[in-house]
Amino acid sequence: MSTPIDQWHAEHVNFSQLLTLLEQQLARFHADAHPDYALMLDVVDYLSHYPDRIHHAREDVAFERLAERDPKLRVRINRLLQEHRVIARAGDELLRMLNDVADEAVVLREDVETAVATYLVYYRHHLATEEREIMPRAATLLTAEDWAAVAAAAPVGRDPLFGDAAEARYQALRRLIDLESNNG
Repeated sequence: MSTPIDQWHAEHVNFSQLLTLLEQQLARFHADAHPDYALMLDVVDYLSHYPDRIHHAREDVAFERLAERDPKLRVRINRLLQEHRVIARAGDELLRMLNDVADEAVVLREDVETAVATYLVYYRHHLATEEREIMPRAATLLTAEDWAAVAAAAPVGRDPLFGDAAEARYQALRRLIDLESNNG
């Protein structure tokens, strides 16, 4: 049986896989190749919906409960809560740019490249901080009651990409992830 920490970590692993796919497309910018904008759009669309609306809602409650149990973590937790908002805003901006590209609007390649790089840096740093500093403390300090509050914090719904069956919108992305996982 998996624990809430195991589930939290598994979601971070999934998000990291997607960030790696986005990094691969960023590398194409640097190689003066053509990135796969459709892939980038799928990745950012997912990361702007499931994590920002479900995963982070649960984290926000876990963070608040953790800060109550260990007030010394308050400054770090406030920074992470702020990062949730920054990541969401950066994701929305990147999603807007990628949708403009898909609609064949004129978007400077450098602007897309900068937006992707910024998003990756924030997201990677955020995940690493949670994994290294917050999750170990949560595992030892949060109670069953705390975890029940965390579980109740987000709307009920399945993961549209990593759930049992990917939604139609994400089926191509899921196949690519499965292929990468089998080859890795």
